[in-house]
Amino acid sequence: MDKIAHKFLQINGLKLHVAEIGSESSPAVIFLHGFPEIWYTWRHQMIAVANAGFRAIAPDFRGYGLSDPPAEPEKASFDDFVNDVASIIDSLAISKVFVIAKDFGTMIAYPFILQHPEKIAGIITFNMTFMPPAAFKNHPLPEGFYVTRWRDPGRAEADFSRFDVKTVVKNIYILFSQSEIPIANENEEIMDLVKPLTPLPSWLTEEDFAMYVSLYEKSGFRTALQIPYRSYMNLGPTKEVPKIEAPTMLIMGEEDYGRKVPGMDEYVKSGDVKKYVPNLETVYVPNGCHFVHEQFPDKVNQLIITFLNCNKHRSKV
Repeated sequence: MDKIAHKFLQINGLKLHVAEIGSESSPAVIFLHGFPEIWYTWRHQMIAVANAGFRAIAPDFRGYGLSDPPAEPEKASFDDFVNDVASIIDSLAISKVFVIAKDFGTMIAYPFILQHPEKIAGIITFNMTFMPPAAFKNHPLPEGFYVTRWRDPGRAEADFSRFDVKTVVKNIYILFSQSEIPIANENEEIMDLVKPLTPLPSWLTEEDFAMYVSLYEKSGFRTALQIPYRSYMNLGPTKEVPKIEAPTMLIMGEEDYGRKVPGMDEYVKSGDVKKYVPNLETVYVPNGCHFVHEQFPDKVNQLIITFLNCNKHRSKV
């Protein structure tokens, strides 16, 4: 971990934190985190890909971790985050990049990839694949689903405010590590789904947990609730079916609750996803949860490094 360097880049009027390891002359890999995560979620993968001869770059999105928040977090958009990623890559003078994204990070990765296909050497996503609106229009989410609840301004804030930041982050990690979708009943809130003495997942150490807590104590949840829960992925003006042509891998934990989101598993397993991502390979990790990259880092790192090596030739300009 002490070999991971940290820098701050002036990006689109904000000072954004970027963690980095590996030679600047090596093929570049940018890691895009989800929620409730920060750059640190990729610590195992960053070290592994650097040891395999790649340059690993993991930013904190604006309003997350050590990065500056936007002036008005409630007005932040996915476009802002996509533009930040493009600007980070340009600032580091990278012409071709592998993109690895998890959870809502994929909702930033795919618009970036569609806008800059010439910059993409390959893509790996976790938990989610490319889902343009047409793919999921007939699958409404339950009212008590955490995504639905947190979409309403003020509701999550009121729920979270009953607890300190440590408890909120702990509860989210516990809920998201389970195999069932977090759905609250009509008269309860999402935080009520976790019993007070429930332990953290066994694979998350107290030291690692403390890192997440300290940075959410710094950043709070204002930007995190806006992006991803209160904004929408913008694919731009697409008259035709948008397609991701680069080599792509989807890594899913077999026990990830995300597989039970209405329509998700069917969309992937039926092959419908290949209408949009024709060069997709899907890998299921046995017993893997929503945080499979932290839960089984050795297995995941092997998948990533094999993919990167197979497509290394594409990183050359």
